[in-house]
Amino acid sequence: MKIQFLGASQTVTGSRFLLKHGATTVLVDCGLFQGFKNLRLRNWAEFPIAPEKIDAVLLTHAHLDHSGYIPLLVKRGFRGPIFATRATIDLCGILLPDSGFLQEEEARLANKRGYSKHHPALPLYTAEDAKHSLDSFKEVSWKTSTTFTRNGAGRFEFEFHAAGHLLGAASVVVRAGSSSVAFSGDVGRVSDPLIRDPQPNFAADHLIIESTYGNRRHPETDPEEEIREIVLQTHAKGGVLLVPSFAVGRAQLVLYYLHRLRRRQAIPRLPIYLNSPMAAQANRAFAAHASELKLAPGELASIWENVHIVSSSEESKALSEKTDPAIIIAASGMATGAF
Repeated sequence: MKIQFLGASQTVTGSRFLLKHGATTVLVDCGLFQGFKNLRLRNWAEFPIAPEKIDAVLLTHAHLDHSGYIPLLVKRGFRGPIFATRATIDLCGILLPDSGFLQEEEARLANKRGYSKHHPALPLYTAEDAKHSLDSFKEVSWKTSTTFTRNGAGRFEFEFHAAGHLLGAASVVVRAGSSSVAFSGDVGRVSDPLIRDPQPNFAADHLIIESTYGNRRHPETDPEEEIREIVLQTHAKGGVLLVPSFAVGRAQLVLYYLHRLRRRQAIPRLPIYLNSPMAAQANRAFAAHASELKLAPGELASIWENVHIVSSSEESKALSEKTDPAIIIAASGMATGAF
């Protein structure tokens, strides 16, 4: 088995690992490069291998730095299966079309304002491209050995193990011939109050570890206590607390902390607004996969039963005029667009 690193090298995005065994070629993760322009430009470069020559993709989880290039891979000729857990498939159904929509919006604004050197500016891929790519996804079960080969030559065997971090996130163990390699994916914290703990109960000859924050230690502070203090300080000043948050994963965690604080009467019962349609979609995905969470049955629904979901652009814009004390959780696009 041969391994080629196609991304996440000297940067922390664009995770892509190419495996070859016999006549079969498998890609582990298919992420977008994100961040500075010199990184994002890599997404436009020709893929190091012709997409039609890749036989399958193994996807560790749904975050765009691991999944966001999939629509373009399919658009450029990939025709194989994309293996992922059910929760990852559901979250990709939210994240990938939104990524395509944002690509289209960026191109539209570039053409309107004339700041692109390309005429016309085009999206990397569209929302429709992303929706089309979802047809290639194929569900795999946890800790179940799955085999894949191309015309019987170059047999791969792989298993998905819970990695914490995000709903559906997995570490993947791949075996081919006499060797095996494990890809950690993004590994979550054991102390996460929402997502179940990582389950690294596997063995492999080689281990490839994501190390985005490998040179840092987690702070010793209690996030719930920090949120309590911020809420109390803002309320004492009669202000509105705006919480910018990733829509998938982080927004649900913030809502959970607020739920716990309200339940023990540690903060005032201020109105809570979730200003993110994507976060609302993610809430439903979390509810559909409650077995992957640490919460007791029924507790998940109680987290957002007192949360107002902002459902229109007019309502979102109106929040910017709000002066009564409240808590607003907004994804970055909603935060920058409305305030």
